[in-house]
Amino acid sequence: MWVKAALAYPASFWMMAASQFFLTLLDFVGIWIMFHTIDSLGGFDLTEIAFLYGATAFGIGVADLLGGQVERLGELIRMGRLDGMLLKPLPLLVQVCADQFALRRVARITQALVMLGVASYWVDWTPAKVGLTLVMLVSGSVIFLSIFVVFGCVQFWTVDASEVANAFTYGGNTMTQYPLTVFPKQVVTALTYLVPLAFVNWYPSLYILDRADPYGFPEWLRYASPIAAVALVAVTAVVWRAGVRHYESTGS
Repeated sequence: MWVKAALAYPASFWMMAASQFFLTLLDFVGIWIMFHTIDSLGGFDLTEIAFLYGATAFGIGVADLLGGQVERLGELIRMGRLDGMLLKPLPLLVQVCADQFALRRVARITQALVMLGVASYWVDWTPAKVGLTLVMLVSGSVIFLSIFVVFGCVQFWTVDASEVANAFTYGGNTMTQYPLTVFPKQVVTALTYLVPLAFVNWYPSLYILDRADPYGFPEWLRYASPIAAVALVAVTAVVWRAGVRHYESTGS
């Protein structure tokens, strides 16, 4: 229904999609401008950072397209709309994610794929690297989508705390656009074992770009993105069920 509504005004849809494409591209333009005065950032050159940028932008783009509406959970609770969703014979999470579905967000995914394709020109490809890249893109999308849901569930208890989720979703995307060598080892450890954003692009990219881990973490972490994604999905399921069980209607 929402897709049909968006396409009912083609000119508006394409202008909004184009705007999102170029606005998200500005993130990388800022990085590109920095490289007018520096040769490397955290030991990585512009082409390597472009690869990191494309990978994380794809993950957040897919997650935002499919599950970004979870951020509006507090609004649905306050307006009493969540009560109506609970009465329908459909999974609640699917209804929340589908509500006001914004097809124009596919432009962000397109922009990420373009950037990733350009950066791929400088990668020495092998079949193993191609396979790991595909696994990285899927796992990164699942990780970001899970984080959207986990921190969106905070609103079951606080009603309005969407900024908490933004700090870990969009904030996490901003962090992973850069090589993690620009952060202290303690931050990288937290992004590995606490909030596994390092598996979105960092560890797989170390293998794909033929780079050694500057912090000396175990080499097997480069292939562990699917494990991190599955573990986070399990945590997400538990948190979502707990939030739904805690819900006691809008109270208005």
